[in-house]
Amino acid sequence: MIYVLLIATAVFIGAVFYLAKLVVLGLEQKADEDVLKAKEVFQKIIEQKDKSQAEKVKLEREAVEIFTLYDMTRDITRHFDEQGAFSIFLSKLKESVHVEDCELVHDIAEGYKGGVLPSGYATFILKSKEKKLGVLLYKGLADKDKEKFAILAHQFALALRRLKLYKDIETLAITDGLTGVYTRRYFIERFDEEIKRSALRKSSLAFLMVDADHFKSINDQYGHLTGDAVLKEVANIIRENVREIDIVGRFGGEEFCVVLPDTDSEGSRVVAERIRKSAEKKSIRAYDNTVRLTLSIGIAAFPTDGKLLEELMDKADWALYRAKSQGRNCVVAFGSYKE
Repeated sequence: MIYVLLIATAVFIGAVFYLAKLVVLGLEQKADEDVLKAKEVFQKIIEQKDKSQAEKVKLEREAVEIFTLYDMTRDITRHFDEQGAFSIFLSKLKESVHVEDCELVHDIAEGYKGGVLPSGYATFILKSKEKKLGVLLYKGLADKDKEKFAILAHQFALALRRLKLYKDIETLAITDGLTGVYTRRYFIERFDEEIKRSALRKSSLAFLMVDADHFKSINDQYGHLTGDAVLKEVANIIRENVREIDIVGRFGGEEFCVVLPDTDSEGSRVVAERIRKSAEKKSIRAYDNTVRLTLSIGIAAFPTDGKLLEELMDKADWALYRAKSQGRNCVVAFGSYKE
């Protein structure tokens, strides 16, 4: 009997230990599962943090690129010449990418004889709405920077297009539509600037008033289209016989005017005679007509004849009237008469 009880007790204790072991194993397994879940959650948090950091870095990089484009465009629009705009572009380009050399040319042949590029150079065509604005010649650009280079170059092309539009608008505003010389308003502005500059430098300046003789009869005989063609040719004759620094404008109708900086009365006579003789020799072909005409020219000099714009204009006009009254096709300087 006692033996049976001992066996039963041992079985009971073994069962208890077995059940306890199962409970412990279950608890351990659950603990392991909880730890794994915690690890997964933590890993997701780390991944999310890394992703957020990557997104942040990406956004910061994009922001820097946007601000670079904005700064470049803003700075370029402060310049009204291509070279100044290109200098800004080049400085921004070198801040953003590594490139050994970069040049701006209007055409490949302009930069290199025969249009053949040296070894290592590549080209980027600057275009706006299919219109070619220029060519960037570059070398030493890393593959990783090519996309960024293209973005900056496209932005530069847009800036160049704006500059060209500004110039076109400015040209329309200050240029006489028929003859291509300056309008009266803009000419007077430039004339006044030159007078002030000459006063500061204590240098001479001459002002010419040029009038096409008997122009009304040309209009009456051949018509206004021929008359317009004649006026264009008169403007060309004047421009062909003055320097680049000289300023030519259309004063109104058939009357033109010229400012000759750093030119005294005697020098202005030489220029005026050259213009007059050139017109006298010229046969102007206009449509089916061949027209000949002469020019009368009046001169006033700064500072001998006057120091104010109005004085010089009045005295040159007076000299022109004298030229007309003397039979036309001649040059008269105001200083020649003391009356």
